[in-house]
Amino acid sequence: MDLTITALLIITLFVILGSGVWIGLSLAGVAWIGMELFTSRPVGDSMAVTIWGSASSWTLTALPLFIWMGEILFRTKLSEDMFKGLAPWLEKLPGRLLHTNIIGCTIFAAVSGSSAATCATIGKMTLPELKRRGYPDSIAIGTLAGAGTLGLLIPPSIIMIVYGVTANVSIAQLFIAGVFPGLLLASLFMAYTIGWSLLHPDQIPPADQNMTFLQKLDASRNLIPVISLITAVLGSIYTGLATATEAAGLGVVGAMVIAAIQGEMNWKNFRDSLLGATRLYCMIALILAGAAFLTLAMGYIGLPRHLAEWIGGLGLSPLALVMALMAFFIILGCFLDGISIIVLTMGILLPTIEKAGIDLIWFGIYVVLVVEMAQITPPVGFNLFVLQGMTKKEITWLARHSMPMFFLMVGAVLLIYFFPGIITWLPQHMAG
Repeated sequence: MDLTITALLIITLFVILGSGVWIGLSLAGVAWIGMELFTSRPVGDSMAVTIWGSASSWTLTALPLFIWMGEILFRTKLSEDMFKGLAPWLEKLPGRLLHTNIIGCTIFAAVSGSSAATCATIGKMTLPELKRRGYPDSIAIGTLAGAGTLGLLIPPSIIMIVYGVTANVSIAQLFIAGVFPGLLLASLFMAYTIGWSLLHPDQIPPADQNMTFLQKLDASRNLIPVISLITAVLGSIYTGLATATEAAGLGVVGAMVIAAIQGEMNWKNFRDSLLGATRLYCMIALILAGAAFLTLAMGYIGLPRHLAEWIGGLGLSPLALVMALMAFFIILGCFLDGISIIVLTMGILLPTIEKAGIDLIWFGIYVVLVVEMAQITPPVGFNLFVLQGMTKKEITWLARHSMPMFFLMVGAVLLIYFFPGIITWLPQHMAG
């Protein structure tokens, strides 16, 4: 019976989504049908109370603020300054300026929170410059596709806020937990780039010029604004001086100050950044509201409990469970974006995860890492769409050259499983 109900609801969801209805409304519609057909509880008041409760959560306040911060910085010269500050230090490293993609994305991810924004912002600035200097498109675009996903993993991350609200865990702890895994993944991408460059030395252009140490230090002044903002936002959370929401407010003020210093804080940029953040947040809030109602409906029908019992009855080891869920999320990622994946599945999966004894902070970072993989898997790889718009390349070409980054992410999942301290050490030692 449970299998029949599940199949019916899944088919209904895909039919509604396929007809072009917004994701949030589709989720709420399926929840309504499920409760109306399979429970005796009045649907109207349940929906009103649940949607109001999800939309009025104070924890969610951090989300529009971090989105707004990213929108403001998107309209400044921050990415251009990062390139000027980083490039002189990379001339001696195998791969040279290819590393600006990875390091630039790592730094910008710490002030953006969005994978697509990170990929687009850094790509707009690095790809034309790398092409002009003679670097191969395949490795330049492949590394950018992978490194762009760091926008989800390195805090502040929009998707971590969504997971924290859905799983009822500390967003501040999630943010701090993402720091080491993010740096680990960036290091893996850089190691791959170094290895590729050593194997293909003829494809790497010679160094432009030899700068003295003092000249490099002088160029590094361009990194001061972004490093200061990262330190203020993450430092305030780590030391316990600010909650995630307060740090988001601090980030918005810091972004406005940077924009004003650079002469970019005019009325047009202020209005465009505010409207852009409002549009994106309204879309996410509607998805969260629909997902909260669907989670409630699933609870009344009893599907999460039965699913947890079924998976528990399979007798999977924690490693087998983690690998099975990775395959499950990657398949989902071929059709849905990351936020939709999390809000659709967490209500069902969390009881199983808790029963298996898996730490919810660790699981949150694991989920974000696996959802990152979905950003570079067709047909709905959001980073691939962003890159296709920028480079006019075929999706299949982009996916093929992003594949090494995908396998490096699989390696990162295995590393965080066997060495969970990569995730849990920082949150355990943070103040407050």
